[in-house]
Amino acid sequence: MKSIIIRSGMSPLDTFDAPHIIKNNSIGGNVGNLVYAYSIYRTLMTEDTTITPDYYNYEPSRADEINEKYDCYVIPLADAFRKEFIPSLRKYTKLIKKLKIPVIVIGVGLRAPFEPKLDEGFPFDEDVKEFVKAVLEKSSMIGLRGEITSKYLTKLGFREGIDHTVIGCPSMYTFGRELTIRETNITKESKVCINSSRLSPKKVLDFIHRSTEEFPNYYFIPQWMKELRLTYAGAPSIAEYSKNYPVKLTDPAYKENRVRFFLNVPTWMEFMKDADLSFGARLHGNIVATISGTPSIIIPKDARMRELTDYHGLTHILPHEINEKTKLSDFIDKVDFQSPTKKQQRNFDNFIDFLNKNNLNHIYKESYNPTTVPLDEKLKQVEFKQPVTPISGCSPEEMAKRLENYYAIEREKKEMLEENLKNKLKQKNKRIQYLEGTLNRKSVRTTLKLADFVATMQKK
Repeated sequence: MKSIIIRSGMSPLDTFDAPHIIKNNSIGGNVGNLVYAYSIYRTLMTEDTTITPDYYNYEPSRADEINEKYDCYVIPLADAFRKEFIPSLRKYTKLIKKLKIPVIVIGVGLRAPFEPKLDEGFPFDEDVKEFVKAVLEKSSMIGLRGEITSKYLTKLGFREGIDHTVIGCPSMYTFGRELTIRETNITKESKVCINSSRLSPKKVLDFIHRSTEEFPNYYFIPQWMKELRLTYAGAPSIAEYSKNYPVKLTDPAYKENRVRFFLNVPTWMEFMKDADLSFGARLHGNIVATISGTPSIIIPKDARMRELTDYHGLTHILPHEINEKTKLSDFIDKVDFQSPTKKQQRNFDNFIDFLNKNNLNHIYKESYNPTTVPLDEKLKQVEFKQPVTPISGCSPEEMAKRLENYYAIEREKKEMLEENLKNKLKQKNKRIQYLEGTLNRKSVRTTLKLADFVATMQKK
């Protein structure tokens, strides 16, 4: 039996509720992180392979434990080459250098503007180099999300096709080599799932917002942790005011009970299967629809989304195609909803080749259509938590329960913060006392030496 440890905040078999996820940040700040992890679990979980989440505990001090318990560390990452993630990247580098088992990075990307200036470099270049070097000491090659990231690593001195290769996002291979997107007749009454990102340009946000008026039978599918808090407990608001993004409980999407925050991948996919269209500025929000067979349109806002859109042929609209009068219906008859299916088989074969080069066992070893998928069998026994709906639409009893749970979490966090501050203050005071003692001892020694010197000089 082979045992794999994987970077993820939860296993597909975990049934965490909203309070647990909020308290432990089981989604890594964005529920989209569950999607590509789900795919890797499904692909690597064979009859003789167990997979255990690290629950985002990757302290270098765990090295001995990991070496003893596991045969391999699989690390799926999103846009980890970015300023905000560098402290985590450094910690991973320290841990990986201490490990004696294989370490496989399945999917990592660069966060950069839509038109990245790779020649100028980034402040975190050296950190990325150290991380990649550490990983390559433990594996054959690193899997990248797209061509932009590939060019970036090549400029840092790593060899394309030897040290790194583009595999896209593993989420696209959740169900294997075949990808089927059904034909649908999209009308004004259609069920449309909308996702958005406040990091998008204003004209894109305006366009997405206008579409809620054009297709009134819409559902807003948020992904941020702060949006889970807002949906579950009604506060805090994301911002004081916004014309083009739902930021508080009194905004129409929340007030009209049209928000659904998913806590797991299976219920998310099930909801998408019943939709006629998904569109917006979220990568995994639209990939979930795509792998569920639902037509989707993505609006890439930066380099990380652009490279994945290009690699997978995701149906998309570019920001420059949008103006203040653009309507979603203007594009529905023009875009190619089957575009992702045309690249799926080639990309999947490349992905499997990457797994094989890193000696990872998987369910597709014998056939592209395995008769048994261990994760699917296990999932049949799981009762999943349903998506969180706005607290404003709940019964008084449910409201009270949510608020009690939420504020219990906040109290616990406050107490932990206060305790940590107390401990830091104690350590600081001990350090001050130690330094004062050292200083006093040094002062005494210096005074005695000076007295000896004066006495010697007087004798002379």
